[in-house]
Amino acid sequence: MILPPEVQPLLLALAPVFTAPTFDRFTALLAAALLTTGRRTVANLLRTLGPLAGGHRTAYQRVLSRAPWSGIDLGCALTAFLLWHLLPDGPVVLVGDDTVDGHKGKRVYGKARHRDPVRSTRSYTAWRYGHKWVVLAVLVRFPFATRPWALPVLVDLYRSAEDDRKRRRRHRTPAQLMCRLLRLVLLRFPGRTFVFVGDSTYGTHEAARFCRRHAPRLTLVSKLHPDANLFEPPPPYRGKGRPRVKGARQPKPRQAVAAKARLRRLTVGWYGGGTRRVGVATSRGHWFKSGRGLVPIRWVFVRDHTDTHRDEYFYSTDPSLGPAAVVGLYCGRWNIETTFQECRSGLGLETTRGWSRGTVLRAAPCLFGLYTVAAVWFAALPGAKRSGPVTWPGKAGVTFSDALAAVRRSIWAEAIFPQAGGPAAVENLPEPLRELLLTALASTS
Repeated sequence: MILPPEVQPLLLALAPVFTAPTFDRFTALLAAALLTTGRRTVANLLRTLGPLAGGHRTAYQRVLSRAPWSGIDLGCALTAFLLWHLLPDGPVVLVGDDTVDGHKGKRVYGKARHRDPVRSTRSYTAWRYGHKWVVLAVLVRFPFATRPWALPVLVDLYRSAEDDRKRRRRHRTPAQLMCRLLRLVLLRFPGRTFVFVGDSTYGTHEAARFCRRHAPRLTLVSKLHPDANLFEPPPPYRGKGRPRVKGARQPKPRQAVAAKARLRRLTVGWYGGGTRRVGVATSRGHWFKSGRGLVPIRWVFVRDHTDTHRDEYFYSTDPSLGPAAVVGLYCGRWNIETTFQECRSGLGLETTRGWSRGTVLRAAPCLFGLYTVAAVWFAALPGAKRSGPVTWPGKAGVTFSDALAAVRRSIWAEAIFPQAGGPAAVENLPEPLRELLLTALASTS
C-alpha cells in the first residue's frame, strides 16, 4: 500500500514502532479503516482492499492481537509529530475525558457496566455494557476551522472495581488513569509545558496535587465545587507543638459570590470557538482536603447573562492565570466531546468485534488515533485537493466529515486506482464521470 506523499512524513514518524512486515500491514489497515463506511472489523477492512491486501487474513488480525508493538510508543510517536509540526513552541493545551464504547459479547476482555454520559441526564442514568476509555487529546487550531480540534493521542482502558477485585489488581479511578497519561507526557517531552483541561471527574483534589507537584510544567483547569474548603497558607512555625497545616479559613466560593454586589464584566472565549460577554467573580486561595494538604488555586465564577448556560465555578492550579484565560481554556474542553461523536459517526467506533485482551486494548485506541491521522492528513493536503466540502447557510469552516471525505478522495485517486488498474484506469474516464465516481466513493455515509 503506497499512500499519497502528503501522509508520508507522519507514516515515517510512526514506522519505528513496528517491525517492517507489521508496518506494511498496519498501513494497509489504516487506509482501509479510512475508506470503509461500515463496521471496522478486520474482515470488513480486508473486504474493502480486496486483492491489494496481500497475504492471509490472519496475518492482518495478528497486527492487533499478537504483533510485537507498543500502543504507548505509538501514541507518544503521534504526540511527538503533533508537537514538532503543529505546535513547535509555547504551552500545549491538553484536554481529557472518557467515553463508553458499547461492545457485544460474553467473553470480551475488560467489558463492564458503565454509566453512559451521552444518554444520561441529571435526573436519569443510562447504563451500557462495554468499555470505558480515558482519552487524552491535544487541542490544535487549524486555519481552515472555526474552532480548535481535539486530536486524541493517548488512550487507556478503565477497569471496573469489580473486575479489579476479581483479578487482584489495584483499582484506579479515571482521574488516576489520566494522571498516569500526563506523567507519561511529562517524561517523554521534558522540554515542553502543558495545560490540562478536564471536567469535574478530572478536577479532583488528588489531580490538582499531582499537577501542582509538576508546576510550572503542568497546569490544571477544571470545575470546582462551590462549597470547596479554602484557607490561607499556614503561618510560620514557632517551634512549639505540631506545625499547622493550614491558616485562617476563607469564604467558600459560593459565599464569596453571594457577598459581591455586582460581577465584573468580561469578554471570554466560548464554546464553538466564538466569544461571549459574561459576568465573573474571582479570587485566590488554598484548596484543602483533610490528610491531603493544601493546593494553591485561582477560582472563577461565571454567569452567562444570556441564560443559555448555568452558573459555573472553575479553577486553575496556576494562581497567576487570569479569569478570562481560565474560562477560555475550559470552554475549549468541549471539543473532545465533538471528537467522540465524530469518531462514532465517521470512523466506526463501537463497531469493532475483537474480544481478546490484545485486540481490545489496540482496536479502539487505534480508531481514536485514526481521527488524528485524518486531521493531520487533511491539513497537509494542498488547497486544490481539499475539494468537496458540504456547504449550507451559516456554515463558516471545515468539519471533520469534510476532511475525511477529502482524505478518502485522495486515497482512492492516488493510491487505490493507480495500484489496482494502472495510472490510466480512471484518468481516461470523462471528467464528469470521474468526479461522480470519486465523490460517491469519498462519501462518509
